[in-house]
Amino acid sequence: MAETKREIERKYDAPTDNFRLPDLLKVPGVSAVIDKGVVELDAVYYDTEDQRLAEDRITLRRRSGGADAGWHLKLPVSLSEGVRDEVQAPPSDTLPRALAGLVRSRVRGDELIPVVRLRSSRDVSHLTDADGSLLAEVCVDAVRAERADGERATAWTEIEVELADGADPAFLGKVEKRLRKAGVERSASASKLARALEETGAEQRTNPETPAGAGAEPGPDTAGARVLARLRAQRDALVELDPAVRRDLPDSVHQMRVATRRMRSAFKTYKKVLDPAVTGAVGEELKWLAAELGIDRDREVLTERLTGRIDAVPRTLLLGPVRGRLRIWAVARRHGSRRHTVAVLDGRRYLALLNSLDALLAEPPLLPAADKPAAEVLAKAARKDKARLAGRIEHALSLEPGTRRDVALHEARKAAKRARYAGEAARPVLGKQAKKFAKRMKGVQSVLGDHQDSVVAREALRQLGIQAHGAGETAFTWGLLYGQEQAAAADRERELPGVWARAEKRKLAAG
Repeated sequence: MAETKREIERKYDAPTDNFRLPDLLKVPGVSAVIDKGVVELDAVYYDTEDQRLAEDRITLRRRSGGADAGWHLKLPVSLSEGVRDEVQAPPSDTLPRALAGLVRSRVRGDELIPVVRLRSSRDVSHLTDADGSLLAEVCVDAVRAERADGERATAWTEIEVELADGADPAFLGKVEKRLRKAGVERSASASKLARALEETGAEQRTNPETPAGAGAEPGPDTAGARVLARLRAQRDALVELDPAVRRDLPDSVHQMRVATRRMRSAFKTYKKVLDPAVTGAVGEELKWLAAELGIDRDREVLTERLTGRIDAVPRTLLLGPVRGRLRIWAVARRHGSRRHTVAVLDGRRYLALLNSLDALLAEPPLLPAADKPAAEVLAKAARKDKARLAGRIEHALSLEPGTRRDVALHEARKAAKRARYAGEAARPVLGKQAKKFAKRMKGVQSVLGDHQDSVVAREALRQLGIQAHGAGETAFTWGLLYGQEQAAAADRERELPGVWARAEKRKLAAG
């Protein structure tokens, strides 16, 4: 079974091959420096032929020696320097399935092959405080690296300082200050692998988005360039969020779903820039993925909403095993939705979508408007999306309260989201006015979103009430919560005209 730990470390280049650590007892807070001896490590690093993992600062290795021998996958955490999540699995001849899934969005169907082998003689010391608690592990590594084909090799000595679990990250700065006094400087390489690839000549970069015969990129200030930049950013987000979703990290499903929606909205908003005859099929696949991810995300949002409602009810009105029934209902739904989400990411259809996105961005189906000034095209598209939203709001508010109005307001919500995304996409070109435009559209979306959440919550509460009644429990509290959701929806409907009037006042101009 794979295990994960957060790794916070800094790397330094040793000034000489026979370098010895300075007296680290002089580091504030250190009471003891414990020599843990020398460990011999042997690691083979794997990647695709074009080194996609290395390109994204991901390392995958199979290591022998040391207390944690086995497979190690290191994933960067945000853009924080020296902070990575290390997923470990026991030794095996083949890559464990859990780790294979975490690199699947990058590797796709390609083979993982050995790229370099690193053998390190590691001299380990532990820094502890007055209570004997570990503050950090300091290692002096004598490294020999060679290409997988054995044709070139290199060697160096480096120092790693890894923060202990629960220790204050500021402690690393104190150790660094002491090391610098001894002439030690930060390593220019992000990792041993990066340095080995560079110094052995194993490093190679092929860009899958520029195949032979691909057309020229549009100019930097054109609509085409800005739209493609937006799409590439969302495609990258989709790929990067894949392992986070598999690891069930907070908000990862939501953010992945947002990336799919932003791309799909861009295809529709900028149909004068990118040929919809080409993007249409990819957009439908993005719609499919968003819906599949929604099974997990919608369950999460709904459970949080119902839990909040129950927490606000006075204890005297909580009749029957309300919390227990909600917990059972939520766990049953989560178990099924969680397995479903991972199965989707493991499916061929999802990988085909990622490949389609790469192909589309490699040879984008640009239309004549792609060569026009970005400010002009993006502002016009955002205004058009805003007008579309205005029509949907007007239609929804013209209907009598009830199911038809609920459906119409949900359609208006989707239009508000699309207008908001158009404002976001225009921000690099139009600056503050686009930022304000997106913020106003988000305000409208929030009102409509809360209304839709109430519609969904009411149906869930009705089902919970039916289940409670069938089990011989009182359904009083579920009815009470249903009434609260009805009132909340009515409040949002009364609030909408004012929010929309304020959002509609400001105009978006090209420059």
